[in-house]
Amino acid sequence: MQGQDGERDRHGARNGGDRSPGTRGGAPDGASAGAAAGSPDAAPAGTAAEAPTGTPAKVATEVPVGTSAGAPAEVPDPEPRRGRPRSAAAERAILDAVTALLEAGEPLAGLSIERIARTAGVGKATIYRRWSDKEELFVDVVRDMEPDDPPVSGTEGLADLRVMLESLRTRGLAQRSSALLHNIFAQMKSHPKLWNEYHGTVIAPRRLAMVEAVRRAVAAGELRDDLDVELIDDLFVGPMLVRTVHRPDAPLPDDLADRIITALLQGLAPAARV
Repeated sequence: MQGQDGERDRHGARNGGDRSPGTRGGAPDGASAGAAAGSPDAAPAGTAAEAPTGTPAKVATEVPVGTSAGAPAEVPDPEPRRGRPRSAAAERAILDAVTALLEAGEPLAGLSIERIARTAGVGKATIYRRWSDKEELFVDVVRDMEPDDPPVSGTEGLADLRVMLESLRTRGLAQRSSALLHNIFAQMKSHPKLWNEYHGTVIAPRRLAMVEAVRRAVAAGELRDDLDVELIDDLFVGPMLVRTVHRPDAPLPDDLADRIITALLQGLAPAARV
């Protein structure tokens, strides 16, 4: 699991952009977020009801100062309607609902969209507007529980590699300290569709970001240019993955990323004897 979280555009969580903008009943998504059993299509209080088909709606037009009542007032065109605005409260409620159900002992395989919607106090349509299926939702739940990936410059080589290695170390620490997160990862690996979704939208972008940082380091003369860049990436990431994944009892000291980089740059051969 390498890289940064800036690759998340295809998901709704933490993103601010809607996956499938649209309108339903003219009310924003957030209209149902605060009511556990409210209808998502109900018009908000104080809003005029839609006129029946064929009935002309009465529009009160204010006459500007200095304009005679008989002259038609110039009314500016309304701003074009945009898609249904996202509701941060509804999104937060959905993610928290999944986490609460998992903490209560519900297995991933046993969670249904209906149960999640009921727990979050939203309609199923609110969930499906953000996530196309449970796998996408569960991946965002995991990412929400993990530490945020720190930003990288995108122009540096070794400096960005160090930031991403440190991020991998902190995620390893998070999994060790959270029994729930550790349990979720164990369940994910037994569900191929869910694991493939996580790999494709989280692990693969992180790995790509690492490889690109290696290429920048090679171009800047910080690393050798006669080795395959993917091999170099594996040499950097491998020790951290061994410590965080394959050796859960191994120490993860604060300077581990620096020690890995220094060891690779200096090499493992003994110093030449004078």
